[in-house]
Amino acid sequence: MKRVIKKVAVLGSGVMGSRIACHFAGVGVQTILMDMVPKGMEESIKPAERNKLVNDALAAAIKSNPSPVYTKDVTKKITTGNFTDNMKDIANCDWVIEVVVERLDIKQQIFEQVEKYRKPGTLITSNTSGIPINMMAEGRSDDFKKHFCGTHFFNPPRYLRLLEIIPTKYTDPAIVDFLMNYGDLILGKTTVLCKDTPAFIANRIGVFGMMAIMNTMEKMKLTVDEVDALTGPIIGRPKSATFRTGDVVGLDTLVKVAKGVADNCPDDEAKHLFTIPAWLQKMIDNNWLGDKTGQGFFKKTKGAGGEKEILTLNLQTMEYGARVKPKFASVDAAKPIDDLKTRIKMLCGGSDKAAEFYKTFHYALFSYISHRIPEISDELYRVDDAMMAGFGWEIGAFETWDVLGVAKQTEALKAAGYTVAPWIDEMLAKGNTSFYKVENGKRLCYSPATGTYVSTVGDESAFIVMKNFENQTIWKNAVCRTYHLGDDVIGLEWYTKMNSIGAEVLEGLNKSVALAEEKYKGLVVANDGAQFSAGANVGMIFMFAIEQEYDELDMAIRMFQNSTMRLRYSSVPVVVAPHGLTLGGGCEINLHADKCMPAAETYIGLVELGVGLIPGGGGTKEFVLRAADEMHEDEPETITLKNRFLNIATAKVATSAQEGFQIGVFRKGLDEVVMNQSRRISEAKRSVIELFDSGYVTPVQRTDIKVLGRSALGALLAGINGMQTAGYATPHDATVAKKLAYVMCGGDLSEPTLVSEQYLLDLEREAFLSLCGEKKTLERIQSLLKGGKPVRN
Repeated sequence: MKRVIKKVAVLGSGVMGSRIACHFAGVGVQTILMDMVPKGMEESIKPAERNKLVNDALAAAIKSNPSPVYTKDVTKKITTGNFTDNMKDIANCDWVIEVVVERLDIKQQIFEQVEKYRKPGTLITSNTSGIPINMMAEGRSDDFKKHFCGTHFFNPPRYLRLLEIIPTKYTDPAIVDFLMNYGDLILGKTTVLCKDTPAFIANRIGVFGMMAIMNTMEKMKLTVDEVDALTGPIIGRPKSATFRTGDVVGLDTLVKVAKGVADNCPDDEAKHLFTIPAWLQKMIDNNWLGDKTGQGFFKKTKGAGGEKEILTLNLQTMEYGARVKPKFASVDAAKPIDDLKTRIKMLCGGSDKAAEFYKTFHYALFSYISHRIPEISDELYRVDDAMMAGFGWEIGAFETWDVLGVAKQTEALKAAGYTVAPWIDEMLAKGNTSFYKVENGKRLCYSPATGTYVSTVGDESAFIVMKNFENQTIWKNAVCRTYHLGDDVIGLEWYTKMNSIGAEVLEGLNKSVALAEEKYKGLVVANDGAQFSAGANVGMIFMFAIEQEYDELDMAIRMFQNSTMRLRYSSVPVVVAPHGLTLGGGCEINLHADKCMPAAETYIGLVELGVGLIPGGGGTKEFVLRAADEMHEDEPETITLKNRFLNIATAKVATSAQEGFQIGVFRKGLDEVVMNQSRRISEAKRSVIELFDSGYVTPVQRTDIKVLGRSALGALLAGINGMQTAGYATPHDATVAKKLAYVMCGGDLSEPTLVSEQYLLDLEREAFLSLCGEKKTLERIQSLLKGGKPVRN
């Protein structure tokens, strides 16, 4: 049966329900969001009063930060209603998702109403985070049971990529397959198949990790600040680390999950660790639940001067005090190391208190996850997938075990008094020394059930990971690698800090284009890092400028411009697949691609004005070219130019790939958004092949770009002066904006003129060079290099 989801009903408009509705609307699905009629409004006949609860919840969600929607206009796809008046409307829905309060009796009441109206074959799922799915299915009709399972989203649904799929013993396997595929392709999720066990996978392991850390903290007499310093980005975990995460999630939620595991998992060998410490219970009793009550492990206050101050709870005295920055020798030594796996090895190999903490924590974690197979999952890679997608870990628990050495860690943890599941010893006895391995660009994972290695994904071709092709490297330098991705397509990635772009990256771009032109169908530009690129290497620009090496600086800018033009005018298709931060020079690379395949979570824009420069790698030129192409006879010619000028002048950054179309970075009808970030490289490869096979022809450099000269320049300069006079722009802001206006109008031309791309590139480069000599610009760059925000001066 072909199943199409045209309309979804979300039952429950709380924090999760309202944001799940926003996410469905964001991917283009018509959504109806429902909740109860507010108390006291039962007799009202006014829809605004009867729907006040759901309407207020949706409005609060839309205003929340970070935004739950890709663009504001997607909310037009959401309608609201209430259970009393609108439950009948689910008859027209293809999927009904229950997201009401975590009480089995209330959920069962909702399902009873759903049964009255849902048409046979309609999907019905629950977003419960812990109530057994099988219990919710009891008493329902056969058709209901067949189409029912758990779909556990993580908050916030737009940003946390995990979607746990939990079938019951009644669920049709075809429904499970559909939800796994739909969650992946359409919702952009890492879909993880879970067994119906307490807390499923991510919360079971995640909460264990937090409770084990608390236990270790007590034994080692560590502080809250020390633990958060040890369990954050330094080991590939989110900035919120342990206790800040607790405050964000809510300590009541943490305790509820921990008690649920302790009460419902009698055979869990580590269930003693889920016992709530006395100090944590006191926090619950005091209603110190974290952000939702204004204080938890941390408390925001105002200092004597009125400035914001964050205090930390002392768990011995239960009093708040000033935060203390911890100092650990092993952490200080590891911080300069960019590679996470190397850093973890160093941290665990030290001899100070931090290293002792890491060893103890990892022994407990490795022991625990070994015993959870096959209890919570038959496949161990699902555990890693869940933790990375749901808790923001950069590296999974089993993969971390691989990094530190499976045999070595197993021996060490046993010596420390921990145990491992028998299948670990069996795996090692067979000569298998790692949980993961890569063969022919495919990532394989050990299967305890079969004793062999199996694929970690269903369709290998759909999930390309650059690092898996290291044994197919065809060229490299100190910071770049070019891989053969198969099917006569090559891929380029670089791995500088924040993936910034310097001379070696530009060398990689040019060399990869040349290689592609020589004997391949085309080139994919992408990477596996956290960000696509934070932009050009401003440190190099600052060095040249401060030493007044303007010839070197001019050469560097020319090289950047020539490189982006090389991408545009290569004889084979070049497809770029950005994700995360894609700023400045990173954006300019995208502007010159034949096609872009951005992940939905791509934050892209030309931000050079923030440091007192203009886009110098062809970005300014490209915005002028696109503005000229967008001019229409029925509107003033300056409108499109003004809009693009403002996007650069305000350093506008799109907060999603969809918004990237609205600000003119991505092109409607050409570029495509890839909802699942893990698929973007494979989709880019597919696009290269499609472009090549359809008869790709090298574009011809443009010489017909209409620039407006003085007629537009006067208007832009007047606007800039107005902004400065009103205090919205500093004198230096105005200086930079005027340079930008001059370039975008084609210079001080007496009338509209047709010019070439090279003409605009020359203007762009001259303006960029002149701004590098500005003292205020250098001050802004220096501030950025020191780790702060550029100071407006």
